[in-house]
Amino acid sequence: MGYFPFFMDIEGKKGLVIGGGAVAAWKVGKLLPFAPALTVIAPVILPELLDNPAIVCKQRRFKEADLEGVMFVIAASDDQEVNARAAALCRERNLLVNVVDDRQACGFVFPSIVKEGKLTIGISTKGASPQVASALRSKAAMALPVQMEEILDYLGELREYAKEQIPDLGRRSTFLKEAANLCMEKGSPLTKEEEKCLLEKEEPEGSVTLVGAGCGPFDLITVRGLNALRRAQVLVYDDLLDERLIAHAAESCERIYVGKRSGKHSMPQEEINALLAKKAKQGRQVVRLKGGDPFVFGRGGEEILALKAEGIRVEVIPGVTSAIALPEEAGIPVTHRGLSREFHVITGHASDHGDSFLDDMKTYASLQGTLVFLMAFTRLEEIARELIRYGKNPDTPAAVVHGNFDGSQMTVRGTLADIAQKVKEAKMETPAVIVIGACAGLELCR
Repeated sequence: MGYFPFFMDIEGKKGLVIGGGAVAAWKVGKLLPFAPALTVIAPVILPELLDNPAIVCKQRRFKEADLEGVMFVIAASDDQEVNARAAALCRERNLLVNVVDDRQACGFVFPSIVKEGKLTIGISTKGASPQVASALRSKAAMALPVQMEEILDYLGELREYAKEQIPDLGRRSTFLKEAANLCMEKGSPLTKEEEKCLLEKEEPEGSVTLVGAGCGPFDLITVRGLNALRRAQVLVYDDLLDERLIAHAAESCERIYVGKRSGKHSMPQEEINALLAKKAKQGRQVVRLKGGDPFVFGRGGEEILALKAEGIRVEVIPGVTSAIALPEEAGIPVTHRGLSREFHVITGHASDHGDSFLDDMKTYASLQGTLVFLMAFTRLEEIARELIRYGKNPDTPAAVVHGNFDGSQMTVRGTLADIAQKVKEAKMETPAVIVIGACAGLELCR
């Protein structure tokens, strides 16, 4: 089954409901707000249906001739043989049919519906769990402003007004988008003064917002970051991002992937800087979405310097860095009273100048507190060996943590002496965070 959520105009269209009991009444109740021309046929029909002037009721058994001229059919009889016969006839005539308690026979299904005036939200689980659909429907209904119907009526009228007042299509689109966002934020239609301010607002300058997406599941992004993503006109993103985040961008948003995937090399940093500047100079609101935090080995600083050199306005929205979050999910604090009063975050990624972080291992070995290595998974054996060589106790606790986008994580624990072998035996995959120090021996969340 591949149910696509078409929104069809059924106002005034003929619909047939076979059955007159509680299930049929429930189906009719869902359809009536959309004003179809409904006929209910059954030997016995509930009074609430018989007494409804919006429905034609016929107290008799279903006949094949009843299908003439109808657009859709609901087979909701208590008699499964009648439902099956009706479904077969509908398939022969290419009529849309919904059959109660027989998903395989359905040409369409009833979603859980939220309806507020012109707004209709339909939720379906393909019949797998009506309870889940119902729960999501309740959440969606609770998220709507109280004046949702008034807001949509207002925005519908505003669209016609904007066509007369704003000839430029791009500026008109921006005006309507900003008006809609403001209405949703305040929970009511705009006042005349607010409308005037939007109309007189100067053409916005292009800008770039660096947004930290957090690490792992999409819901670790900040509220501010998510709002920026939803407002973006251009989205530039790379690897280590939960794809569900990308779905929060507007349909009109231009999405540009600059990471490394399926054997393709990532776009060089200089080209990314130039791309961001180019899009911003076109007057567009650009979001540069980066895994973790933009300033923790994310080259966010380089992007900002390049953009400021071009005179482009830049904003930064922090994100949750994997240096703290992944160990935390595994129950490892990077600081803990009596164990560690400091922590150090170190990148294992080679620099463009060919420098190796291994050259500084003597310095790292002398540090107190917790050592956190990012992008160093493939160098784990060397790290452990060099730290021991420069004086770290081989029994120093060590842990390697790999996180997934579903919030789960895999943790391998050991000491400097055996952590590399344990990780190899566990067949852990990259990316992963390496934690070394007394705190790595803790397991607070288990």
